Amino acid sequence: MTGTEPLNLEELLKHPVVEKATDNPSAELLARRSYIPPACDVFTKRFTALKDSRAFRFEVDNEARQQLPHIIDNKVQMIEGRDAADESSAASYCKARRIGIVFSGGPAPGGHNVIAGLYDAAKKANPDSEIYGFLVGPDGIIENEAIALTDEFISAYRNLGGFTMIKTGRTKIDSPEKMALARETCKKLNLDALVIVGGDDSNTNAAFLAQEMYRDGVQVIGVPKTIDGDIQVRDADGKVLCAMSFGFHTAARAFAGSISNLCTDSSSDVKYWHICKVMGRVASHLALEVALQTHANMTLIGEDLADYVDQKRLAKAQEENSIDYHAYGMTLRHLSRVICDGIVRRAAVGKNYGVIVIPEGVLEFINEIQVFIIKLNAIIAEYNQTHDNDFHTDFPLLEDKLEYLRRLARRSGEDKSFTIWNMRDDGLFDDIPSFFQEGLLMERDSHGNFPFSQVETDKVIMGLVQDYLNILKEKGEYKIGIAQAYYRKTLEKAGLDPERYGPVLFANYGGRDYLLVKPAIISVKTLRQALETAGLLEENAKIPAAIEKIYKKSVPSFKTQIHFYGYDGRGNDPTRFDCTYTYNLGLAVFSLVANGATGQMAAIRNLEKDFSEWQPIGIPIAPLMHLEERKGRLTLVLEKSIVDVNSVAFQVVKSLREKWLAATPGEDSYRRPGPIRFTGKSVEERPITLELNALAARGQSGGRRGPAASKIRSRGQP
Repeated sequence: MTGTEPLNLEELLKHPVVEKATDNPSAELLARRSYIPPACDVFTKRFTALKDSRAFRFEVDNEARQQLPHIIDNKVQMIEGRDAADESSAASYCKARRIGIVFSGGPAPGGHNVIAGLYDAAKKANPDSEIYGFLVGPDGIIENEAIALTDEFISAYRNLGGFTMIKTGRTKIDSPEKMALARETCKKLNLDALVIVGGDDSNTNAAFLAQEMYRDGVQVIGVPKTIDGDIQVRDADGKVLCAMSFGFHTAARAFAGSISNLCTDSSSDVKYWHICKVMGRVASHLALEVALQTHANMTLIGEDLADYVDQKRLAKAQEENSIDYHAYGMTLRHLSRVICDGIVRRAAVGKNYGVIVIPEGVLEFINEIQVFIIKLNAIIAEYNQTHDNDFHTDFPLLEDKLEYLRRLARRSGEDKSFTIWNMRDDGLFDDIPSFFQEGLLMERDSHGNFPFSQVETDKVIMGLVQDYLNILKEKGEYKIGIAQAYYRKTLEKAGLDPERYGPVLFANYGGRDYLLVKPAIISVKTLRQALETAGLLEENAKIPAAIEKIYKKSVPSFKTQIHFYGYDGRGNDPTRFDCTYTYNLGLAVFSLVANGATGQMAAIRNLEKDFSEWQPIGIPIAPLMHLEERKGRLTLVLEKSIVDVNSVAFQVVKSLREKWLAATPGEDSYRRPGPIRFTGKSVEERPITLELNALAARGQSGGRRGPAASKIRSRGQP
């Protein structure tokens, strides 16, 4: 075929090279589909059994006991392998079952393997067992939209990311009407068990379904899923039952890979600050893991900000024998100053670039913002409960919403008992930029939560940073350092004596690798004045080009590129760790079902250890639940786990902040985590935070235990 001959498109598309190049299945995909994750030792036996453990203790909420009486006394169940079983137990274990499974909430890498593990275990016990997948989340249960899963269908999704096999949704079965429809569906399908794969709200839902269907004989099992990493279950004594939800490792690695590339780009182009917002509305686990994976120059950890104490303000208040409540908790203004300090210090050594990692929920840890969110949540919830239409329907425009708040503020002036929104609140709220006001007043999610992912958190913070950098620039405190060797070379090339001009131009001339132009020199005009005063320039004479060149190089231009990491990580193909973890979770689900459990969450203990030490268990969900405000009312929910600022992982990051900021001459301290490889060996076998926190339990935090590590051990953390 020559370039002059017309192409026969039909023949071209059938060409083996074209077919191979454009085929959907890649070599990586085929390798993933054919990979069979290893099974924990207990699952290699013919049977499994459950053994109640008395080693774990829970402090049960009275409300949970009242609402979930059938499952509140469940114990932690250890899954044990058995080579043989008595006739009755064997018959019960191996009977044909019909099990339904549903994905609930956002996707997390590895979900397909939960289904694969459940399917393989059920078919191994009895080939006549059937697994049904409910479509598009809990709506599939309510509307009886389900498909029977087959070998061929499941094989197409093994070890692949996303929830594409049966899709997912965010509907909750949280009303008597929905509960009745769910029960009807389970009866019509003649289900023995229902498996709910989801986060804290979904597992809460699983507990209520288990309670409701207890007398129907339908078992309900939950599976911990969330890339945020905020399902970490401990008992009342701090003993770890579930160290990490599935999907976290993959998402963190995916984000880290992209952010590492930005570190490389930043240090190559040397002109941008990359601002990277990562998912994590309530907890900063992903940001912490990304920091360990990439060594980004600055990483904000929300839980650390919440614990912040301004020691200077505290000392001043003590001197004045007063109490300064503003000394406790980070403010937006102070946070912007902390970031500016790092930017200015890096610029001083010639690094006017860098990477900042921000968790999407960081504003939730800022005291002043949290107060606004709590008050506005209550105002919106109260309005919705007492009116026919909801708040956002009645007040569609920002100005409409603001006018309603003003009316509330005026009411507080007339009625002193009305304190939810006063004149001070209204005044402070007016000082917030309009785009952020709109963000704080946007519609809450289906759980009544403030939707942090939709707020331009980075824009809020970096707007304050930009404003303060401009102030520092005008004061002459924000300058780009000039390499001393470059300065000398430039002046000598122009025939000028560096020693004559150096003391006039620079505040630190002679002693450092990088020279800082004096604070008073903030423009060409002030540069001229300095030269004239020193007798190095006659009045009205032209400034030497080399001198002006050096000055202009010292003037910083703060340029940013904004990035959000969330949905891409959710849809990433899972790491080997998540493939193995989720497959064994699926096997654990079947063991719980086959041995009669209900109201339990499938989990694997010892994830931080070698695979041979992994221990499949069932965790009782009901004892983990407590009352929390949702949509303006107290509701039983599963508690989210936030970053422990006393943990080994956080203390390591905290101690290395200065090193990773790299506000010194020389190379940056960036780490390249590498891509998520499946066909080759992964860079690390499990999340770094998991490995580091495990040191506290093993007493191996570097040979000598510091106070933080000791504190962790006393709390029983891993």
